[in-house]
Amino acid sequence: MKSVPNVEFRAPSIKKSGVEILDLELFYSRLPKYKVCPSHAHRINYFCFIYITEGEGGHFVDFKYHPFKKGSFIFVNKHQVHAFDLKSRAKGKMINITEDFLNKILANIRIPFFTPTHLVSSQQPLLALSSSLIKTCDNLLLEINKAQESETDCQLLVQLLFSSLLVALAAERKTDVQHLSEAQALRFQQFLLLIESHAAHTRDASGYGDMLHISYKSLNQLCKQASGQTAKQLIDAHAILEIKRRLTIGSAKIQEIAYELGFDDVTYFVKFFKRHTQLTPSQFRAKSVN
Repeated sequence: MKSVPNVEFRAPSIKKSGVEILDLELFYSRLPKYKVCPSHAHRINYFCFIYITEGEGGHFVDFKYHPFKKGSFIFVNKHQVHAFDLKSRAKGKMINITEDFLNKILANIRIPFFTPTHLVSSQQPLLALSSSLIKTCDNLLLEINKAQESETDCQLLVQLLFSSLLVALAAERKTDVQHLSEAQALRFQQFLLLIESHAAHTRDASGYGDMLHISYKSLNQLCKQASGQTAKQLIDAHAILEIKRRLTIGSAKIQEIAYELGFDDVTYFVKFFKRHTQLTPSQFRAKSVN
C-alpha cells in the first residue's frame, strides 16, 4: 500500500542540528538528489517556514494552493502535507526547525500558533509581511546564519535570535489563540495535539475533555473562544483532512482508510465524509487525480 511520503529533518552540520536556513536557489540545485520530489505532496516531521524575497508563485499546503509574492511568509506545521510549485522558482529562504529546537524556545516565550492551528478554519498558512517586518526578518536571518557559522558555540544566541523572529511574526499574524490567557492557550494547544495523536482512537469530544481533566462544556467554551469552532468541529476537521490526505496520495482502498482512521463501519465512513465535503470518498479521489 502506497502512503503519504514522510520527510525527516537532516541537519547539514552539528551547529545546524536544530535549525537550518536554506537558500531556495541552493534548494532548487539539489532537487535531483532528493529521494522525494518536493513538488509531490509529502508529510514533514519538522516545522518548515518559507520566506519569499523575490518573485511570485504558490505553495500547496494540505492540498490547497496558496499564491505568494515578495514578502510572503509560509508556515507549514509538523505532520502537515505540503508540496512546492517549482515552476516559478521564486527566491528566498526555507527555514527548517525541529520540534526539540522549538520546544527549547517555547520554554521561555509563549507563542501558541506553532500548534496544529491549521485545524482552525480561520487560520491561513500564509502571511504577507509589512515592509518593516521584512527588514526585521532579513536582519534576524542574517544574524542567525552568522551565529551558526561562528567558530564559538553560539546555540544560545541562535535560540535568542530565532525567538525574536518568532515574536515579531506572532505579533503580525495575530491569531485568535493570542487573545486567551496563557493557561487557556496551553490547554487549547494540548487539545489540538491530542486530536493529532488520538484521532484514530476516538472522535468523541467528551473523551478529549476527560483526557484534559475538564468537562465537555468547558472544552467547548474554550474551543469557541479560541477558534470560533466547537470541539467536535475541530475533531471532525482533522478527520476529514487526514482522509483527504490518504485519498489523494496513495492507493489504499476506501475500506482500508476507514479502518486505519478508526471507522468500523465503512458505510458510516462514506456518509461522514460526504456530509462534510458533499462528495463520496471515491468521487473526491477521482476529482483530485484529474
